[in-house]
Amino acid sequence: MTARNDAPAGAVGPDDEVLDVIVVGGSQAGLAMAWHLARHQLRFVVLEAAPEIGHSWRSRWDSLTLFTPTQYDALPGMPFPGPPDTYPTKDPVASYLTAYAAEFNLPVRLNARVTDLRRTADGFEARTDDGVFAARRAVVATGPFQVPFTPPVAQRLDGSVTQLHSADYRNPQALPPGPVLVVGGGNSGFQIAEELAATRQVDLSIATRAPLLPQRLAGQDLFWWLTRLGLMRVTAESRLGRRLRARPDFIIGSSRRRLRAAGVRFRPAVADAEGRTVRFVNGSSLDVRTVIWATGYRSDYSWIHIPGVARDGQVIHCRGVTDVPGLYFVGLSWQHTRGSALLGFVNDDAAFLAGRIAARHQTGDLPSPDIQGGREAQGAGGPGVRS
Repeated sequence: MTARNDAPAGAVGPDDEVLDVIVVGGSQAGLAMAWHLARHQLRFVVLEAAPEIGHSWRSRWDSLTLFTPTQYDALPGMPFPGPPDTYPTKDPVASYLTAYAAEFNLPVRLNARVTDLRRTADGFEARTDDGVFAARRAVVATGPFQVPFTPPVAQRLDGSVTQLHSADYRNPQALPPGPVLVVGGGNSGFQIAEELAATRQVDLSIATRAPLLPQRLAGQDLFWWLTRLGLMRVTAESRLGRRLRARPDFIIGSSRRRLRAAGVRFRPAVADAEGRTVRFVNGSSLDVRTVIWATGYRSDYSWIHIPGVARDGQVIHCRGVTDVPGLYFVGLSWQHTRGSALLGFVNDDAAFLAGRIAARHQTGDLPSPDIQGGREAQGAGGPGVRS
């Protein structure tokens, strides 16, 4: 297979020779990484667990809408279709990712969930149900969060209460009739609560009040301002970056006033539950029929059997470069900047890592499991630079 720039895209099977790179994950971060690896003429494969590209997007609720307009949603080499200042829903995003992989003939293996990633004398092995893929280097592009999180208090509710995570919510018609408690004050919680309020009573429980930003300011989209002011490129370790990382994430385009006008009742954090009753931290309570837990996701790196990669669920890295020689991550929240995990902003990190990998490939500097401390020797990256 070849990419559009005629660079070999490295479509191989588990029984072929050792590849240059294995990319684990075939959504936006993995595809952006693949585009850059192809331009460097490296032999690689993208291993995607789902049965189709864009599956994680198609699996979200029907009305999910991006808060980034089309002009900020493109991956490298291919614009996102649609007029500027329009906001795609989930299915156009999934279709774009599918078209992107096809346009550049990227070697994506579907139904290839990696259950075991480990080091070898030659680099890395990724085990799937189809076999074992070997490469000199590996890039984990599974995103910052993989597993829906439901708090333990949910287990104390009666079995007659309908409970689902926002990952499983599709539309109001799929829920039983009657009132709904939405737990979680992020973008998902606000969007779902507003949609449900059109047809039923909704209570929205918020543990932490995140700052709300309007979608448009002075006639321009919010991201126009964020990019013009350089805020999307604020680095994670800068003084401003550290302050932003310590705060709750922004909620974009939603309004407490608009939700109240729609009849949504705001509640504080959930403290406990028993039977059909949920109690809140202010001592109030609510009898519930249906609860949607918009309580986010957690990371799962249990399939990476390499010491020193993560601590307390967090990847140990510097701009996606780990202390394990030859192992990289892309698509993490605040990997380098505020935009690192966003669809249209992951390109910078992918380009950076692909350049590091290509430089090591050109010098013939192979990762060795025997290097003390997990740091590669000085090479193409320069003194003290890990790549």
